[in-house]
Amino acid sequence: MPITASQVKELRTKTGAGMMDCKKALQETEGDMAKAVDFLREKGLAAASKKAGRIAAEGAVVAAQSADSTVGCIVEVNSETDFVAKNDLFRTFAAAVAEHILAHDPADVDALLAQPMGDGRPVSEHVKEQIATIGENLAVRRFARFGGGGKVATTYIHMQGKIGVLVEMEGEGAAKAAEVGRDIAMHIAASNPLALQRADLDEAEVDHERQIFAAQAKESGKPEKVIDKIVTGRLEKFFAENCLLEQPFVKDTDLTVAQLLANKAKELGGPITVTRFVRFELGEGLEKRNEDFAAEVAAQLG
Repeated sequence: MPITASQVKELRTKTGAGMMDCKKALQETEGDMAKAVDFLREKGLAAASKKAGRIAAEGAVVAAQSADSTVGCIVEVNSETDFVAKNDLFRTFAAAVAEHILAHDPADVDALLAQPMGDGRPVSEHVKEQIATIGENLAVRRFARFGGGGKVATTYIHMQGKIGVLVEMEGEGAAKAAEVGRDIAMHIAASNPLALQRADLDEAEVDHERQIFAAQAKESGKPEKVIDKIVTGRLEKFFAENCLLEQPFVKDTDLTVAQLLANKAKELGGPITVTRFVRFELGEGLEKRNEDFAAEVAAQLG
């Protein structure tokens, strides 16, 4: 039976599949819309396993936060291309995953993927469905969820999901310090501290820096009696550059972040302590896809 353009359009709206795929599905199912949807899902989900091996290093970091700011989360959801990362379907799905994490507090990514979502199917099945619909490999890579127990959490997303930050604070002044939390999250996005404070830095990394500074001082011909002082001075600079509380605050470099918190605590009538933070930069540590778009299109056409 002949397939009309309106039928193809309707099926495409229902499934998000490509125009030619929708036409083929309707032809195969003799115009039965419900069977055509199943046909596309079956074919799409079968194809999803093939797509799952492809590099997914684009995407977005998205956030969710409770209305009272007591709990927040960020999650990195990856796609193969930046083009898909800007797609409304992808953005809606990523936001739904973030809201699910906020509500259900999974222990890790494996637990998240096994949890039922929305219609009762596990999150992993929803990921496969999105792969089939969008036509690219997708992956929920990592997430963090902070807050609760008297603490507050603040999120910040930079450059439409290229960087995401989650900050947790506690103290009498923290509940009134939403603006401070956002400022600190923005600072973290810009300054990328390695740790909250000196005690949190990896001892092996600090020792490695100490050895490098000592070797540099010796190489420059400095006498042995001043090398220790030089190394100490350079380590102090290293701490100031890489520990959040010691970093100059980006909005007012005359203040460290610790001094900013102390000043705000006086204003708000109670202490404010940053207990932890996390910063996700999209695709960090992942192999990027080296894509020749023209060649890919030519391959698909021919």
